[in-house]
Amino acid sequence: MKNNRKSRKIRNLVVICFLCAILIGVGTYAWFVGMKTVNVSSFDVEIATTEGLFLSMDGENWSYELDAKNATSYTGNTNTWAENGLIPVSSVGDVDALASRLQLYEKGSLATTKGGYRLLASRVHNYDKTEDGKNGFIEGDGYVAFDLFIKNLSGNEYYTDNNVLNEEDIFLTTNSEVKVATSGGVAGTGIENSVRVGFAQIGRVEATPGVASTNNITDITCTNVAAGEGQAQVTGICRQAQIWEPNDTKHVQNAINWYETSCNTRKEDGEDLTLASSYNADKCSGVVDGTSNKTYAISRVIGIDDNVDIYDGEQYNTYLANSVVYNAYNNAVNLNAASLKQTLDAESAAAAEEAKLAARADYKLVDFPYFTDTMKNLTGTSRPTFMTLAPNSITKVRVYIWIEGQDIDNYDFASLGKKISVNFGFTKERYTEGDINYQGPSTDITPKNESSSETNEG
Repeated sequence: MKNNRKSRKIRNLVVICFLCAILIGVGTYAWFVGMKTVNVSSFDVEIATTEGLFLSMDGENWSYELDAKNATSYTGNTNTWAENGLIPVSSVGDVDALASRLQLYEKGSLATTKGGYRLLASRVHNYDKTEDGKNGFIEGDGYVAFDLFIKNLSGNEYYTDNNVLNEEDIFLTTNSEVKVATSGGVAGTGIENSVRVGFAQIGRVEATPGVASTNNITDITCTNVAAGEGQAQVTGICRQAQIWEPNDTKHVQNAINWYETSCNTRKEDGEDLTLASSYNADKCSGVVDGTSNKTYAISRVIGIDDNVDIYDGEQYNTYLANSVVYNAYNNAVNLNAASLKQTLDAESAAAAEEAKLAARADYKLVDFPYFTDTMKNLTGTSRPTFMTLAPNSITKVRVYIWIEGQDIDNYDFASLGKKISVNFGFTKERYTEGDINYQGPSTDITPKNESSSETNEG
């Protein structure tokens, strides 16, 4: 195993994550009709870094490499590995500032309509469930979530304010991918095309040795905490999670057939979706393999009176009343720019969540702008930043992996694919060798000691 790691090219990576999720399913698991679960027999996470950036699952032991599921996690963690199976959920990346958890929504009920399926959705209860001995709220079932601590040692200054202008750009590596597993997977069902991976930055502390204790690190939440005796300054972040959509242009023909068979266009005045007269005889179109499609993700609880069809949206059944573009949603729901630059105390966090809930009542489905494989594969100056990390900091990142229920590729028979593998990596370098026609010495960089580790000093 060690020899295999040493032979692997690291290629100037800040973080390399390899996740192998083996999904074993019988029957259906899709958002649509049956939505049975898909059992998970294993979920492995291996992570490696270059010099100057360390990883930890417990906030105490730092290393260039770790296996996240099997590494020692801190006492009281609320990591969840979907041991009881995956079910589709949906999210627009909002992070609950009070619970320090990603807001997720699951199917409450589905009923067939003349042009699709009526959707009822409830919020996953990862914000109001606690358990003795646990540090924070307990996650729900049906998705993966875990805390990853990233220590970035570039620079010496620590910026206490939550401002991305003080932070370094991080890029998603071009070899990041989600695919059907080579061993045991069944190609052609498209199960890999509705996966989402979300990265929610919760907060950070200074990485200077002796400043933050292990408990300071593991106890990080979205709430700002002032420095004091035995307590490091905590900078609450709690910004919108970055969500990666792999395979955005890939759609298997069976998924397209399911969509075109199920979906009819909805009339502009067809408010009551239980009536056949609310739909046209025209079939929906707009899904073609090789092109990206929109995902109208769920932004709040959806009830009977909301009259939401899963296909609502300009690209699908052309019905506009229940969906909104992301910028309109984001401007209405989030705090203004000046407030976002301020760290949150408990009182302001509560006020912010109350304001967001009130604004969210006006919206149901959001055309969410994922970071896609299409963006990942752009070259040169066109390659976009994936996320940012502050220098001289230890950042608590809550990582989520789920099946997006509102993805058009999520259809009943996709579960026959059985097994998928997910791997992703991060780098600080915008350019690859090909971007600048590089012809110099080898750019492969391996840490001086791949087994190198350090213990938190504090």
